[in-house]
Amino acid sequence: MKKDDIIIVRIEDFSNEGLGIGYIEDDFLNPLTEIDAKQNTAGDSMRQAEQSTAVDSMRRAEQSTAVDSLRQAEQSTAGDSELQPEQGSAEAPAISSADTGQRRGPVLFIKDTIIGDVAEVKVMKMKKTYGYARLLRILTPSQDRVEAPCPVARPCGGCQIQEMNYEAQLRFKEKKVRGNLQRIGGFAEPPMESIIGMENRSMPNSPLGSDSVSFSDFLENQDIANTIRDIVSPVDSRDQSGREMEYPFRYRNKAQYPIGRDKDGNLIAGFYAGRTHTVIDSRDCLLGAKVNKSILDIVLNHMETYGIEPYDETTGTGLVRHVMIRVSKEVLEEQIEPTQYMELHGNTNVSYTTETAHNAAGDAALTEAVHGEADSASSTEPARGKASGASGQIMVCIVINGTSLPKSDRLVQALCAIPGMTSITLNVNRERTNVIMGRQLKLLWGKEYIEDTIGDICFRISPLSFYQVNPRQTEKLYAKALEYAGLTGQETVWDLYCGIGTISLFLAKNARTVYGVEIIPDAIRDARQNAQLNGITNAEFFVGKAEEVLPEKYEKEGIHADVIVVDPPRKGCDRSVLDTMLKIAPKRIVYVSCDSATLARDLKYLCAGGYELKKICSTDMFANSCHVETVVLMSRIDTQ
Repeated sequence: MKKDDIIIVRIEDFSNEGLGIGYIEDDFLNPLTEIDAKQNTAGDSMRQAEQSTAVDSMRRAEQSTAVDSLRQAEQSTAGDSELQPEQGSAEAPAISSADTGQRRGPVLFIKDTIIGDVAEVKVMKMKKTYGYARLLRILTPSQDRVEAPCPVARPCGGCQIQEMNYEAQLRFKEKKVRGNLQRIGGFAEPPMESIIGMENRSMPNSPLGSDSVSFSDFLENQDIANTIRDIVSPVDSRDQSGREMEYPFRYRNKAQYPIGRDKDGNLIAGFYAGRTHTVIDSRDCLLGAKVNKSILDIVLNHMETYGIEPYDETTGTGLVRHVMIRVSKEVLEEQIEPTQYMELHGNTNVSYTTETAHNAAGDAALTEAVHGEADSASSTEPARGKASGASGQIMVCIVINGTSLPKSDRLVQALCAIPGMTSITLNVNRERTNVIMGRQLKLLWGKEYIEDTIGDICFRISPLSFYQVNPRQTEKLYAKALEYAGLTGQETVWDLYCGIGTISLFLAKNARTVYGVEIIPDAIRDARQNAQLNGITNAEFFVGKAEEVLPEKYEKEGIHADVIVVDPPRKGCDRSVLDTMLKIAPKRIVYVSCDSATLARDLKYLCAGGYELKKICSTDMFANSCHVETVVLMSRIDTQ
């Protein structure tokens, strides 16, 4: 098999990047190629014979090593010997779920396919044991294939598996986690509970042999369940109006939109196409809040009106790089259609009328449009946007390659017409980098933060804060972590990688003391403020590396740990952190992970140090993508 060959493959897995992984379905090239061969010259016939011989030879040579080679690439970064972070390789994407059986021949990575498809593809690039191919047509669609509701689902790089029905997505993610635990961690029968999906929908074909579960059913310990129900209200598959959710969309409370121009020179906002930095115009992403489109329309209109250029990363010129939008849980639940903002508040472009935008009459008219009455106290300072029936909070942060935004006061007025607008900031990022956010913030209007709740805990979230993007599922994930922690009110808990204290404060009501550790000073500042905001006095936070802070407190101050909770980034825990955990030897470890490969690697190391896997439960935080969160309970063997 070589470049430009047209072959038939069956898709049997996904890469971590959401590319379908195809294996050759039949021992022949596409029939079109055979017809061409019959009609062409003897030279073409020789080429076909050579091609067939090469393919056969390659299959025989690589039959037992094709997938192993790919897995070596994955395990070189997630292996237990060096415990290095897993890194996606553009040359050899890691296989996301495991199939320990032998495969025949090289594999192909193919965009826009899902598990179960039989497809005709054209080989675009070929290595020794793997290659890339372009989808030509679906010959036999997977029984799990559905029509993607998003019009740009294929070119956009945001949703990798939107064309797979939701029950199949959950099955795939269960298999992914189980496979990595078996293959990388060496756990033959990991004690997995049913995945917690975004809907209370039956999964009769689950490989675990059980149905998906609703929030009210997934807690095993009834004492813990009763405690958690006091903190988190049950969520079922109906929205506030009682309508059944068809599919899991409109769940993300954060979106970061790059700004650019299309081939015709029009300003656009959207997301990068897969594996590129080409912006796909998509202002109304179906994963995000509906209000995002109104915000982006206003920002792009402002740029067009005042000749403000988008950032060009190839030249380093231009001003506006990204628009970051955050919303509170209430905004997601209300989901007011973008057109309703115009109906409630009139044409927001009123602020761009040069003759009236900044005179008293113009400001009074805008204030009346936003609030329903003129504001006699001030005609120049826009008030926080409100609307009948609307609540929640919205943050807009514009990332710029400069220090100021022209006519920003007029942009502020237009944005304030949107109900719930709470925070408008500029973020300065003048670096030649693909990192989205810089470190410097400038407040244009309102507050530097918005507030949101997980259960009954309120959090202040700044533009730079890490905060889970799916609020409904976050409550379920943290509730499961609280159940696994098994707190009675007498325990000392350490929360490593604590961020702004989301898990720490969630656990504090059921623990004697919670200590949080985070290397980022701004996050610890936010965590302390969040504790004060909620009147929580039994949580203390430290800036520093977990492997340094924890031993110091243990050895010098005698602070022990009954339970350690870790929620590391995708690369997993540093080895020094794992060694520290083994040295402190808590009774229980609760590990929350966003990457099951590095999770499996770390669990293998901890089990070799005297711990045992007790329970594992995945939560679908990122529907329509290949990613999944997993929470694990480990117990020290000598305490069982």
